[in-house]
Amino acid sequence: MTGLKQFARQAVRIAGQDNVAVALANLTAGESVKVDGDSVALATGVPAKHKFALRDFSAGDQIFMYGVLVGEATTPIRKGESLTTANTRHQSAGFHEHTGVGAWDAPDVSRWQARTFQGYQRLDGQVGTRNYWLVIPLVFCENRNIFALRDAFQKELGISPPQPYRGHVADLAKLYREGKIDEIRKYEFSGATSAVPAAALFPNLDGVRFLTHDMGCGGTREDARTLCGLLAGYIHNPNVAGATVLSLGCQNAQVSVLHEELRKRDPHFCKPLLIFDQQQSNTESAMLSEAIRQTFLALIEANRLTRGPTPLSKLTIGLKCGGSDGFSGITANPAIGRVSDLIATLGGKSILSEFPELCGVEQSLIDRCTEPAAAEKFAGLMRTYAARAQAVGSGFDMNPSPGNIKDGLITDAMKSAGAARKGGTSPVQDVLDYPEYATAPGLSLLCTPGNDVEAVTAQVGAGANLVLFTTGLGTPTGNPIAPVVKLSTNSELARRMHDIIDIDTGRIIAGDTTIEQMGDQILEQVIRIASGEAQTKAEQKTQEDFIPWKRGVSL
Repeated sequence: MTGLKQFARQAVRIAGQDNVAVALANLTAGESVKVDGDSVALATGVPAKHKFALRDFSAGDQIFMYGVLVGEATTPIRKGESLTTANTRHQSAGFHEHTGVGAWDAPDVSRWQARTFQGYQRLDGQVGTRNYWLVIPLVFCENRNIFALRDAFQKELGISPPQPYRGHVADLAKLYREGKIDEIRKYEFSGATSAVPAAALFPNLDGVRFLTHDMGCGGTREDARTLCGLLAGYIHNPNVAGATVLSLGCQNAQVSVLHEELRKRDPHFCKPLLIFDQQQSNTESAMLSEAIRQTFLALIEANRLTRGPTPLSKLTIGLKCGGSDGFSGITANPAIGRVSDLIATLGGKSILSEFPELCGVEQSLIDRCTEPAAAEKFAGLMRTYAARAQAVGSGFDMNPSPGNIKDGLITDAMKSAGAARKGGTSPVQDVLDYPEYATAPGLSLLCTPGNDVEAVTAQVGAGANLVLFTTGLGTPTGNPIAPVVKLSTNSELARRMHDIIDIDTGRIIAGDTTIEQMGDQILEQVIRIASGEAQTKAEQKTQEDFIPWKRGVSL
């Protein structure tokens, strides 16, 4: 399937071998719906985004969608009847060894071959879409000191995030002091703020980002090394000019381990890295004073960097979905899959993660791997992940959230088949285990949970300098150092939550555009955002979510 112009406006069969169709609008019992030229009389009402049977099913019959096995009928289902959790359960196909990658029909990229974006050139050859300085702790014991540095720097450098809600509280406090309780009950905040932001002292610096976490000690040595690997990925990320690191001294996540992880990502690591060990300082205040002085001097140098023209091959795009609905797999996900294919053809990188949401499409991805070793690694990671979930009484079948189910994703395989479309059709060039870093041009698979923030955190730690994030229900996710572009799968969401949505792909359902055309429009917007000509809604709202994955069972 390439576009939706050919789709009936009521329902669509996504692949020729599918035995269910997707309702594109709310359908009522008794009406006849055209699907691929055939008329189907609906036995029940079918809400928009949900699926209905294209033939009679007996209990135990397999259900196919996107051309793959996505479920099993648990009771008889009549032709034209809606699929629900009461009559359908998760089922997915098994997978086997790599059988060889087939020929790939790469898209025409002549339109973008000579295009550039304005990026920050790093000495290691990477190029950033933003220019940030990082301040991070190696252990949770230093979080309080990170907050102290944040409070000290933000206001004086003119980089404090907008705080309109302070005005809301101030107005209510004023009314309370005046004894106007009834007015408090009726008060509506205008959203205006009287505070005038200070002029940025360092205009070529997009900001200083202060990250905190709850790891670094008290867990396993594996957890500590994984954390150091993730932090090393953030420091190495091309959107970062350098970093200030606070260490207590006695924790599992030692400075030496951080250095080892940095060398894995770049044996010739040359970014400025300032490390302060509290147990080697006379006093906490002395350490923080020295950290402030040295960091300030480093910011002066980071501010000297300016943007310059850069080929699109220097883009590394994270591909993520969250708050998915029944339209995700037919609008936003294949649209950014188109972007992934364009980037791969241009020599850039893209990262597809969320391994619990690749359940049922493993064989397709295995056969897209260019190397048997990568295919074997992917299969091994999927089996290990599934076994860990089962060991604690869970499983991939428990991945769909209540919101997913309510909006039409009633099995994990159904959700996965749509989620995998974010990766387009290009060959899989590499398979990465968290928190490894992406180096191969083209599409890489990165082992992460489906959890929105954990997955985006991991993708940026793997080198993504921009993330495309699709959502059908509305997910306010951002990242501290990488722009996160939010794409709605349906137009109603784009209208209702316009303050968090950047791009509306619901126009595909309306027939106003095709998947290819939408993908091309997304890439044009990516170039503008990567060049600093536009900010994402997540950046405007200072959504800076950061949650390291502890390699436990997170779906």
